[in-house]
Amino acid sequence: MVLTIRYFAGAKAAAGVGDEQLSLPPESTVDDVLRLVRDRHGEGLARVLTASSLLLDGIAVRDTRIPVADGLELDVLPPFAGG
Repeated sequence: MVLTIRYFAGAKAAAGVGDEQLSLPPESTVDDVLRLVRDRHGEGLARVLTASSLLLDGIAVRDTRIPVADGLELDVLPPFAGG
């Protein structure tokens, strides 16, 4: 299956890309996706992920053990500063 992961703000800087498509085995979970991108992009992204919110096809991820499916998008949204 193929999932698109999109990185925003500090996550984009840490990953070095704005988005990427990941080929995953069947029955993969959000945890599996996060493990893969941490291994691929290193400690900088791993730190950002610990503070980030995740959206799976626009729905907030509260439990990273949920399965992903072919064609879905996972958004990584680090905390944003503003005023």
